[in-house]
Amino acid sequence: MPSKYALVHEWLTPEATGGSELVVREILNHIDAQLYALIDFESSNPESYLYKRQISTTFLQYLPVAKKGVQKYLPLLPLAIEQLDLRQHDVILSSSHAVAKGILTTPDQLHICYCHSPMRYAWDLTFDYLRESKLGTGMAGWLTRYILHRLRQWDVVSANRVDYFIANSAHTARRIWRCYRRDAQIIYPPVNTEEFPFLSQKEDFYVTVSRLVSYKQVTLIVKAFNKLRKPLVIIGIGPDMDKIIKIAEPNIKILGWQPDDMVKKYMASARGFVYAACEDFGIALVEAQACGTPAIAYGAGGALETVRDIRTHGDTGTGIFFQQQTEASLIEAVETFEAKAGKFNPEYARKHAAQFSKQMFASRYLNFVHQCEENNNKRKIVT
Repeated sequence: MPSKYALVHEWLTPEATGGSELVVREILNHIDAQLYALIDFESSNPESYLYKRQISTTFLQYLPVAKKGVQKYLPLLPLAIEQLDLRQHDVILSSSHAVAKGILTTPDQLHICYCHSPMRYAWDLTFDYLRESKLGTGMAGWLTRYILHRLRQWDVVSANRVDYFIANSAHTARRIWRCYRRDAQIIYPPVNTEEFPFLSQKEDFYVTVSRLVSYKQVTLIVKAFNKLRKPLVIIGIGPDMDKIIKIAEPNIKILGWQPDDMVKKYMASARGFVYAACEDFGIALVEAQACGTPAIAYGAGGALETVRDIRTHGDTGTGIFFQQQTEASLIEAVETFEAKAGKFNPEYARKHAAQFSKQMFASRYLNFVHQCEENNNKRKIVT
C-alpha cells in the first residue's frame, strides 16, 4: 500500500517567498502530501499556486495580525505546532526554519526534516533580537531572555522527534550538529536557474537584491559604495529602507520592490552582484550566477559553497569573497574584482549555477526520502 504523506511548514503567506517556500513548492510537485502550517493565507490567494488547496492550520490562524507576521506570537509557536494531528499519515516531511520539526509523531511514523536553519530567534540572532526589539531592556528584557531560553530547550528536545535531518548546506549541517548533535544529509535547495536570462555583455553598474533587514548588511554595502562612488542598484524592501535612503549618495539607486521580470533584468545586466550577509545558503547568489553575473560576496556561510573565488579557482572562478563585514574589506574586494573583471567567464558561471537547479534538488530529495523509507521498513521487520 502506498505511503500517506504529510508536509509541514511554518507559515504560508503572500510575503513568505524565500528559499523555504521554494522547497515546499518543489516537494509538492513530486509528492502527493497533505499540507499543514501554523497559518495559511495562500490557499485564499488567487495568485498563489496553493489557491483553493486544503491546508490544515492551528489556532494562530485566528489571532489578530497573524497574517502580518506570526513571529509576534513567538512564545506560542511550539505549543501551536504540537496541536497538529498527523496520526493518519505514514511519512511526515517537514520544512523547518523555526518550529515545523516539532510536530508530534507516533513510533510507527517516519519523520524527515528538511532544515533550512535551527531556529534563528533562539540561537544565532538572539542578541540581535534583543538589541532591536522594544522588549530587549528592563523587566521586559529579562522576560524575553527567559522565553528565548525556554525556546532553546524546546528546540533541542523537539529535534529528537526527527528520524532524519536534511540540511540546505554544509554550513547549516554544522549548525544542526552544534545545536542538536545530529548529523544531516546535505541537499541544496531548488533554484529556478533556467528562468533567469543569460547575458554575456554587462552594463556598468552593480546590483544587490535583498530584504532590507539588519542581518542582510545592505547598509554596509551602501556605505562602501558611497566611498567607491560606483553605480549601485538596490532592489528590495524592509524595515531598513528609510535608513538606507537617508545615507545613500546619488550614485546609489534604490528601487524598492520590483516584479520578477525587472529583478531578472537587473541581475543579468549588472557588472557584479554584491551580497554581504552570512546566509545558510543564499539563493540570490546562485540566481545571479545563472545570469552569468559574477558575485562579490561575504566569504562565510553558504556562499562558500555556491561561489568560486577567482583568486583560488582561476578560469572557473565565479566571483570574489571579502573576509570581513566591514566597509574596508568590501571596498578592497570591489577593487580586486574590477582588476580581474576580464577574467570572469559568464558561461561558466551559468554552468556552475546549474548544479543547484530544481531538477537536481528533486532527484536528490526523492532518492533520500525513498532510502529513508526503505531503512524504516527494514527496521520494522527486524523489531
